[in-house]
Amino acid sequence: QVHVVESGGGLVQAGGSLRLSCAASGRIFSINTMGWYRQAPGKQRELVAEFVGDDNTNYADSVKGRFTVSRDNARNTVYLQMNSLKPEDTAVYYCNIVVGGLYRSYWGQGTQVTVSS
Repeated sequence: QVHVVESGGGLVQAGGSLRLSCAASGRIFSINTMGWYRQAPGKQRELVAEFVGDDNTNYADSVKGRFTVSRDNARNTVYLQMNSLKPEDTAVYYCNIVVGGLYRSYWGQGTQVTVSS
């Protein structure tokens, strides 16, 4: 079993910054993907940014140039630095990790990010 915990959400004014953290623990032998999704009210959950394998990253077009995903492999931790935040970035942000040869997916409980105009 893998346990995923996010932290770092909150309320910020437009143009501000926040940094989210996600730590995974448990039976983790290999990580296929690890990253961040978000879900705004009334909308589907969408990919924000992720690591694929060791070095490849994917970003949603809406966050390119503003958000940066980074990781600490030794701690199975991934971070999301969010700059130049906009009201449309308001959502619950979820961390996701896909591990092992069976590609099992685990989610955190989510952390609220609210950007005021």
